[in-house]
Amino acid sequence: MSKTMFDKIWDKHVITGKPGEPQLIYVDLHLLHEVTSPQAFEGLRENHRKVRRTDKTFATMDHNVPTVDIFNIQDEIARKQIDTLQKNAKEFGVRLAGMGDEDQGIIHVIGPQLGLTQPGMVIVCGDSHTATHGAFGSIAFGIGTSEVEHVLATQTIWQTKPKTMGIHVHGKLPRGVYAKDIIMGIIAREGVAFGTGYAAEFYGDTIANMSMEERMTLCNMAIEGGAKVGTIRPDQTTFDYVRGRKYAPKNIDKAIAYWQQFKTDDEAAFDKVIDFDVNDLAPYVTWGTNPGMAVPVDQRFPEIKDEDDRKAYDYIGLKPGEKATEIPIKWAFFGSCTNGRLSDLKIAAQILKGHHIAEGLTAWVVPGSRTIKEKAEEIGLDKIFKDAGCEWREPGCSACLGMNPDHVPAGIHCASTSNRNFEGRQGAGSRTHLASPAMVAAAAIHGHFIDLRKQEA
Repeated sequence: MSKTMFDKIWDKHVITGKPGEPQLIYVDLHLLHEVTSPQAFEGLRENHRKVRRTDKTFATMDHNVPTVDIFNIQDEIARKQIDTLQKNAKEFGVRLAGMGDEDQGIIHVIGPQLGLTQPGMVIVCGDSHTATHGAFGSIAFGIGTSEVEHVLATQTIWQTKPKTMGIHVHGKLPRGVYAKDIIMGIIAREGVAFGTGYAAEFYGDTIANMSMEERMTLCNMAIEGGAKVGTIRPDQTTFDYVRGRKYAPKNIDKAIAYWQQFKTDDEAAFDKVIDFDVNDLAPYVTWGTNPGMAVPVDQRFPEIKDEDDRKAYDYIGLKPGEKATEIPIKWAFFGSCTNGRLSDLKIAAQILKGHHIAEGLTAWVVPGSRTIKEKAEEIGLDKIFKDAGCEWREPGCSACLGMNPDHVPAGIHCASTSNRNFEGRQGAGSRTHLASPAMVAAAAIHGHFIDLRKQEA
């Protein structure tokens, strides 16, 4: 009987439990950050427990860290969470990329960067965008604080196996269209709940031709379509990416021989398959307050069909029939676990080079990790951003979410490379418009979105 890649990884990790019921599965990698771990560690302390496998646990600070003057944390809750993680990591012997550490960064950026993320693994973290790591051919998903404690204590987690969905992505991307547009296009067409109850696998010639960074963008936002995980079959691109990294297997050839088994036998193994042709795909921009409220840049915003649409239009300050090119962009954010990698910064810098951001517009550039920041500076990307009028900042989650000093002001329309455009996501009253790094860069220059396909090469 044919199996999906997800089935094969899951089956290798089941410790006990019957199919169709909650099963206890083994966890290969547990990632931690300062927001969802304090109560979990306190639970261990109260019950006189240790961390079961410190060698399979890794922590960093990312959500609360300032991106200017990083050690000057003004918010008491943020400072307490960061201090607490530092103390907990020391007490329990957990590896920590702390404030200012060379490995510090957004947890879903540094996991792959350090070679911690590998094919065939089960990976968990107290954060919904853990799905990012599925780009390596792993099962990766977010968990709650009580589950964080359970994994710390036992290196296992109870889960009910989801159904499987194949997302067949095929064709050649037009110029000016990127991985971010693919996942936004899928969610816009299928809805924010199309993946509920499923583990999704992206496959097809478009996926095979993608870099690891592009694949991570797709899997990162699978959660925005309701899927528990987003995965991609590991291939030579995957193996080449992992090879030589800090925590990569010492015997990489032996590891690759093991990883190569993780592939879906055939499409018939999926419980459901959807098809997505990218040949005529356009750049996407969100108009509303969830990632599914998005349209191609050259199409008008939809008519109001329900109360959710009405509330979204009221909050965002736009009207049906308008276009993304009419949105008055006054803020631009480059960063997040979706698009804060070096390749994303290169794309944005390429568009900004020789230009200046629009008058009255504020732009923040926040690398996904300290390593990315340093590499970007080595090749002069920081100078391009600064010359264009952008602020070049320290790594962290920053303005992806309003949990640190980097807030977008109320009423301001922000072009953002992040993953969520919920009400108040980037700060109380802020108005977020998700797009690719290239689209955000162009919007920063013009003060509104443009259709990149129509620009001269």
